[in-house]
Amino acid sequence: MENLFVIKIGGNVIDDEKSLLSFLDLLAGIEGKKILVHGGGKIASKIGEQLGIAANYVNGRRITDAATIDLVTMVYGGLVNKKIVAQLQARKINAVGITGADANIVPAVKRPVKEVDYGFVGDVKDQEINVVQLASFLEQNLVPVFAPLTHDGQGQMLNTNADTIASAVAVALSKLYQVRLIYCFEKKGVLENVNDEQSVVTLITKDIYKYLVDQHKLFDGILPKIDNAFAAIDSGVQEVIIGDAKDLLQNTGERIAGTLIK
Repeated sequence: MENLFVIKIGGNVIDDEKSLLSFLDLLAGIEGKKILVHGGGKIASKIGEQLGIAANYVNGRRITDAATIDLVTMVYGGLVNKKIVAQLQARKINAVGITGADANIVPAVKRPVKEVDYGFVGDVKDQEINVVQLASFLEQNLVPVFAPLTHDGQGQMLNTNADTIASAVAVALSKLYQVRLIYCFEKKGVLENVNDEQSVVTLITKDIYKYLVDQHKLFDGILPKIDNAFAAIDSGVQEVIIGDAKDLLQNTGERIAGTLIK
């Protein structure tokens, strides 16, 4: 099976133009098949302020009301996505910018209302990802660039977590490719001590993870990423890496710089 890299880039790199351009330089240097999934960063909140649309968060998650879904569709699917695609074209990478609605690639369902009504937020229908269409892009040497948006099949766009999209796409394509899922952010990897950049945990298995959690050695913010990683591995993804965006090239090779989860 051919190798495929599914790479997710987080908000802080999206927000800093210099960091983003450096990251795209590295992405352009990766040979072979690749998919990029990007977050939204803080740009939507800034533009929302200009338009009089206030950002509303509960437990660190954006509430996506009717005005906000229009805003993030414009910003994530338009401004952010197309700027990245244009920069990749400048680097001779033939990218195609998409949302989950395009070619019905990532269908989703609006999140049910429980303690909190998150509004127009999507939960991916993992079993319905359009693998054939995605593989067609890859076989044409196109690089899909996903905005963090899906749809419900009834005409409604849905704001959707980029980590989740990356994981779902990686799992779906693991039937056709040897997939390495790479989560890029501003840290060197999973840190045993959040205040010490050198305390990278280079390998996490389920046993090691249980030990680290029992000993309270990991900060809470990284736990959902690790849980996502194990879920992906249990469903067919070969391995997952969490690491610094600056180390992307190294993390596509054998001697990784971040945290390997397997």
